[in-house]
Amino acid sequence: MPAAIIPPDVAVSATPKPAAKSARTASKVPAAENTLRILKLLASKRGPMAASNIATSLGLPRSSVYHLLGVMEANGFVLHLHEEQRYGLGISAFELSSAYSRQEPLSRLGRPMLATLVDVLGESAHLAVLHGRDVLYIVEERAKNRPSLVTDVGVRLPSHLTASGRAILAALPKSQVRALYPNAAAFSARHETESPITKYSALSSHLDQVRLRGYATEHGEVTPGFGSIAAAVTDHAGWPTAAVAVTFLEDKLPAEQWPVLAARVKKAADDLSARIHGRPSA
Repeated sequence: MPAAIIPPDVAVSATPKPAAKSARTASKVPAAENTLRILKLLASKRGPMAASNIATSLGLPRSSVYHLLGVMEANGFVLHLHEEQRYGLGISAFELSSAYSRQEPLSRLGRPMLATLVDVLGESAHLAVLHGRDVLYIVEERAKNRPSLVTDVGVRLPSHLTASGRAILAALPKSQVRALYPNAAAFSARHETESPITKYSALSSHLDQVRLRGYATEHGEVTPGFGSIAAAVTDHAGWPTAAVAVTFLEDKLPAEQWPVLAARVKKAADDLSARIHGRPSA
């Protein structure tokens, strides 16, 4: 990649975090806001909750909580379990979740951001999500005059071999990564070039490095001669939703430019996190 592709004034340091708000901004529609707060609280729990616990958790009057729950129950957004005297999410909440998936918001929001990244860097970029132990590519923006890649939309690749997968895995709890990779049979290679990650201890050590520097890399383990840099897109709870990655010919990009390129990739991932009301990765 020509040196001019990456402007010299790109900061490699982490994006400054905005100052925290000192207090919740008063809502002009408190009933609507409190309804949404209740739904978000129920969605964050592993099981139904008692109305009194909901009121305590959110600092709301019990009478208001019961009134809002009644309206939500009538519209199918919560379900009252009479035997347990608890409330859980209803079918209408599930339908919202299904509609979210159908509308492909990550693809729609990510595509223009990737296009901008490709215009700036002159290299191909893609967006991937975790699917079991694989990453599934949902957007690819190919740079002009760059070779085609295997990371086309709909392609699945072993996550431990890819920069995108490593970025996502590094943002998961270690216990979940271990559950995904319980034994040596979970590790696979794509071609005759042996991957340096063939067992859990090697993967765990590599992911520690990813967490330390804030981005993941891959050196020819998917396609010989090609390198990739990726950063995780995270939701409001810091959970990895996807990863933004850029792929390039390794002999065209000097090693000293990788951190500069990584800063661009991480900025794009943080911007997409903000667009989905998430928070930037550490």
